[in-house]
Amino acid sequence: MPVRLHHIVIDAHDLAALADFWAEALHWTVLSAREREVVVGPSVDAPVGLCLMPAGETSKTVKNRVHLDLTTSADDRDAEIERLLGLGARRVDIGQTGQESWDVLADPEGNEFCVVRPKTTLVS
Repeated sequence: MPVRLHHIVIDAHDLAALADFWAEALHWTVLSAREREVVVGPSVDAPVGLCLMPAGETSKTVKNRVHLDLTTSADDRDAEIERLLGLGARRVDIGQTGQESWDVLADPEGNEFCVVRPKTTLVS
């Protein structure tokens, strides 16, 4: 069997709080909570989930090299961004021009993610 994507790992200082944020943001659940690992996903048999691991002593100081892109329908995109902000996300500036088709947010620990337009809008 070839390898396949299993988890996307996010370093966190407060594993439980960040897991709760991502579970709420994605309408997922906390599937497993251990002292040094919390797994969030849509179900235990889902092909991919998020795994929160201890970040260590240092705090985040630079832009993520990898980030999540989230999407929703074009009609409720603004409402979903507001919902995410209400959960504790915040808008961040990573050098965008204002002409992008996405909004850049950060989770409560500063990990950037984007809310992008649906793929169906990419068709010319």
